[in-house]
Amino acid sequence: MTGVTAVALVFTPLGAAAQTGVTADDTAAGWLARQLVDGDHVESAPATPDFDGTADVVLALDAAGVASDAATKAAAFLAEPDTVLEYVGDGAAESYAGPLAKLALVAESRGLDPKSFGEVDLVTALGALQAPSGRFVDASAQPDQSDGLSQALAVLALERAGGAPVKAVDFLVASVCQDGGFPAALDTPCVSDVDATAVAIQALVAVGRTDAATAAVTWLVGKQSAAGGFKTNLPDAADNAGSTGLAAQALRVGGKTAEADKAVAFLTGLQQGCTAAEAVRGAIFSSQGQATGAVSATSLAIPGIVGISYAKVSAVGASNALPIVDCTTPTTSSTTAAINPIVNPGGNNGVSPAPQGGKAPALAATGIYRPSVAWLGVVLLLSGTALVALTRRRASTR
Repeated sequence: MTGVTAVALVFTPLGAAAQTGVTADDTAAGWLARQLVDGDHVESAPATPDFDGTADVVLALDAAGVASDAATKAAAFLAEPDTVLEYVGDGAAESYAGPLAKLALVAESRGLDPKSFGEVDLVTALGALQAPSGRFVDASAQPDQSDGLSQALAVLALERAGGAPVKAVDFLVASVCQDGGFPAALDTPCVSDVDATAVAIQALVAVGRTDAATAAVTWLVGKQSAAGGFKTNLPDAADNAGSTGLAAQALRVGGKTAEADKAVAFLTGLQQGCTAAEAVRGAIFSSQGQATGAVSATSLAIPGIVGISYAKVSAVGASNALPIVDCTTPTTSSTTAAINPIVNPGGNNGVSPAPQGGKAPALAATGIYRPSVAWLGVVLLLSGTALVALTRRRASTR
């Protein structure tokens, strides 16, 4: 497990011994890597690549510090010129702030050049979308989908690329609601949103705007449930792993250790252990008993468990291990245990042997799809789990 202030919470499934040194984020990342279709992407529907979700997977694997080969392949998929074109736009008639920002974060996390990723200068393209006000807005024939989340992601990506523009940071700070939280929607009356506030806090801490970050952290703490979770603003929403993962990151970087620990406990409580079907062991469900959207939920939960900001997620020092939830019965025999096969439900349809992963030494350390009817249905079904996958997603195809 990696991170500057990472919490070493060892996940021991009920009735099983944990692998030595393997933690909840490790086993979650191992499961997540095995969900990649053809080993390099996730899908929103059969034969429909989910670029935004794939970017979330890369960031989650890098945050955990395992499955580096899988993250490399997924990043390469995202860097394919046709993928970049479809995800972020052509840079002329169509160009989208959220996807550009998230793809730049993927490049930066992987140690790649965001100024030459899939034959696109993501940094320049993102900067071209900055309005005189400092807001990053989409260039599109469709309605502008930029929002508070894409603004915060853009600040994070550009800060990592050499420095976020002052006007962009000022716009983010000025978008705060009266209660101290930050909104998702920027063109309607200000309503603070957990996901938007969590990402804004990470951006504000990264650029040193601590006063605004402190007030936002105070608001966020007030939204934590007794169980440690967080929920979206959707009607009848319940605590979910996506919002809680983002909030846990913000609480950790904001110095709220006890609250962050409580959020991590909520997340690890949603992780599937030895009593679950083998195919989902290691996954973090969006909520109790809610398997739908587990890939997205797990992707957003992992950085929160690690306790690392998107400003610092990095593949440096990551291992290629694919940790599993170890449900073997402990034995006193000195004989090396046989490798357990792992069910891979991620599109490869079969049982694939994989080694039980050991962690490398600890490190020193959401693009926005245009909403489709199908995505809205999933969001409502999950009561907001991974409402944004860092941001509100665009449809995989346009």
